[in-house]
This record gives sequence, C-alpha cells and structure tokens, in this order.
Amino acid sequence: MGEKVVATRADLSDRQMYRRKLQSCLDALGRMLREDRFDRPKGVMGVEIELNLADEQGLPLLNNAQVLTAIGSADFQTELGRFNIEVNIAPHRLCGHVFEELREELDTGLKYADRRAAEAGARIVMVGILPTLELDHTGLDAMSHNQRYSLLSDQILAARGEDITLDIEGVEHLQLESITMVAEAAATSLQLHLQVTPQRFSSVWNAAQAICGPQLALGANSPFLFGRELWRETRPVLFQQACDTRSAELKAQGVRPITWFGERWVDSAYDLFEENLRYFPALLPICDDEDPAKVLASGGAPRLGEMRLHNGTIYRWNRPVYDVSGGVPHLRVENRALPAGPTVADTLANAAFYYGVVRVLAEQSRPIWTRLPFERADENFQQAARYGIDAAFQWPRSGRAGRGGGLTTVSAVDLVLNELLPMAYQGLDAWGVEPADRDRYLGIIEQRCLRRTNGASWQSATFHRLCEQYGMERPAALAAMTRRYMEHMRGGEPVHTWPVG
Repeated sequence: MGEKVVATRADLSDRQMYRRKLQSCLDALGRMLREDRFDRPKGVMGVEIELNLADEQGLPLLNNAQVLTAIGSADFQTELGRFNIEVNIAPHRLCGHVFEELREELDTGLKYADRRAAEAGARIVMVGILPTLELDHTGLDAMSHNQRYSLLSDQILAARGEDITLDIEGVEHLQLESITMVAEAAATSLQLHLQVTPQRFSSVWNAAQAICGPQLALGANSPFLFGRELWRETRPVLFQQACDTRSAELKAQGVRPITWFGERWVDSAYDLFEENLRYFPALLPICDDEDPAKVLASGGAPRLGEMRLHNGTIYRWNRPVYDVSGGVPHLRVENRALPAGPTVADTLANAAFYYGVVRVLAEQSRPIWTRLPFERADENFQQAARYGIDAAFQWPRSGRAGRGGGLTTVSAVDLVLNELLPMAYQGLDAWGVEPADRDRYLGIIEQRCLRRTNGASWQSATFHRLCEQYGMERPAALAAMTRRYMEHMRGGEPVHTWPVG
C-alpha cells in the first residue's frame, strides 16, 4: 500500500491497455517459471508490522506525518490512516539466532521510534485495532497524504456505485450505513514473508492457508471496533466490508471480494496471479513503459509493475509476491492473517510458530491439503476470527501412518498443543534455529494455550472488569484498558503473563 503512485484521470480510464499489460506480465511470469529464471533456494524471512498512534490517554492521534519526520528512518513508512505507521525489518536468513536478532532489532527500533514519536505528542501502540478508535477518526480527512490511497478510495466507491456499509454481528452488533475506506486503516497487521523457490511455492502457500485458522486463534488481538465488542479478531470482517467493491447485486451473482481467503488449493504461483487477472478488475490501472517480453529476450529480469500493483490491491490472507532483488527475480509467500502485537515477544512467538509449522506441513508425504477440503480451511479461519483461542476446527483425523481418514472437531488449544506445536519444534529444527530461541518463543505459544489467554481475551476480560467492578462507563473503560495495554506492551512481557484489570 505504501508504493508511490502518480496518475491522472485519463490514465485511470484506459483499462483495456492495462488489461493487455497485465496479460503480458502474466505471460512473462509463465515463461520465467518454465525456464527456471528465479533465485536459488534461500531460507529468507522478512517482517512488517503496522502500528497505531495514540496519546498518553490512549486516544488516537492523527499525526503520522509529524511522527515519521521525528523518527527520521526509512524503516518507518506511512500507512493508509493518519493514525498509522509501518515498520519494515530487513530480510534475515531463517536460521541460528534469527529470532533473538529480530527481537533486538525490533526492541531497539520501536523504543527509539516511540521516544521520537513522543516529541510529536504521540506514542506507538502495537495492537490489531486501537480500542479507543471511533468512527469520527476515519473520515476522508484522516487519510494519509499519498495519492495512491485517494485514488484507491475513489475507485472502490466507483466500482460499488454506492456507500460503503458495515454490518458486523459479534458479541455486540455494529451497523453503519456509510463509512469511508479509511475505516479499513483501523486494522493493523503483522506480515510475515518467506522467500521460496517456484517448485516449493504451492506447498508453502497451501500449508499457510491450512493453518490460517489455528494461527489466528492463537494470535487474535482485535476484539473492539468503534466502541463495540465484536469478533475476537475483527480485522478480517472489517477488511472485507470496508474494501468491498461489490454492490448487493454483484454479491448475489457470486463476484469474488477483493479481501479473499481464496477458493482452492493451488499447484503454482501462476495460478494465483492468473486468478487476479481473471476475477478482479483493476482498481489502479496505471501502466509503465516496460515491455516484459523484450526485457526477457535481453536476458534481464522484468519488474512486472502492472502485475505487482494489481496484486497489491487484492487482499489475500496469504499473498503471492513477485519481486526483483539485485537483478534476480524471486517469489515470496506473504502471510497477512495476524494482527499486530501485543509485544515484540508475542510477535516473534507468532512468527516462530508459523515458520515452524509451515516448514513441516509443506514437506509432508501426504499433504494436509489432500486431506482437508479447502472450504473447511476457510471455515476454520472464520471460526478463529469469531472466537479466537476458544475456537473449534474441522481437522483431519490423525492415525497411524496418517491413515485416520475423515475430519473431526477439535478445539484450537488441543490442536495446537497435541499436533501443531510439536510440528513447530520440528520445523524450526529443520530451519536450523538455535534450540534456546526455539524453546523460548514456542514456550510462549504453549503458555497461551495452557492459560487460554491471548491479546483479545486479555482486552475483553480487562474491559469487563473495569466496567463491572469499578463502574466505568464504556469510553472510560476502553481508554483505561488501552493505557494498561500500552504500559504492559512497553514492559515487553508476553500477554499471557499480564494481570487482568
């Protein structure tokens, strides 16, 4: 979303040219895959974290431009809402002490950024949705000053032909007749990248899709939106509704939403980019001068700019990424399912669990995607978003040599403790992660399960205690809870150790 875009209204009208350029990009990608023109195997990971800005009272601040100026680091970038920023961590080899190295980098970088943000009157909050955010904070005047965001907002509204609405039924019911796209900025995410070879792409992507539900159940951290308690992880439904290009009639016709879990397991990265072209009209039809076929013929690595820009406006929970580094193209799987926070330790625990489990599932002789129907994986994701760590899933039965057959209902906690956590240990060993780092971060996941506590359950329990025991009104309780969250977040201890209230 942060990519700079310059366009005129005339540019946006030429969709036929853009469609032709998208097809030429796709043709080039297909040729590159057939000719194996991609980077050699590397276990490289990357991390991006979207962050909120609040004052000392825990209330939102819309001053990211001033905060970014104060921070003065290219690692920190603008995001859609003026109450957001994003931090990008340089890629790391997934081995050795990588998680402790990341902890030191994140701790140092975030503490520095928080000190500098304080000079602009703001504090940094790592949370899925800032609990004190109100609808008034998400008008068009709250959009960051980046032409891409305004163009994208205009195009979503033009595609819909009507106002954007929210209707979310959770613990409480939130119904809003008219919102701007900036409401989507309420959702701040953790994005985990893994560079893969073309041959391994489909296995890694399928494995990542299969564990989206368990992953989200463990990491849920977004129970409040605009003062209402909704899903344990409200981000997915907020994304889908706030970025929906479809009118009611298009929904009834089965048109796919641009925030999309998907509908099938894949055999290649090509499948996903081809789906993008087949199902999704361009929201930002902006062409560059590159001819991918000529670049390939000259032995170069094409940027495939139109394909990458189009891909960036389709919000898959596991997104395919094509990129060029040092003149050599590569593929990545970008996992986008998790919310930000609550702490650096929790973030790295979520990352360790993901990278470990995906490694094992991608290499199984009888893959999970041959035993778990895709629609069940989608339902598991929805269950995790609604119920968090208390979710239950449909999951393949275990059996000797994998011959259990069929599906069974299992709680998220039991699935993680009995099946997925041992895989995570095995997978981190396969990556060559140091045992002490492996044990520290996967130990956090184990304790979350044993205590049935994650960011969402802590936020909800603390909010209700403040209301019921101390008689606080809802806005005051949300603000008090947010201040306590901020204090614990800066303390750095994982969320399962935080006292409630």
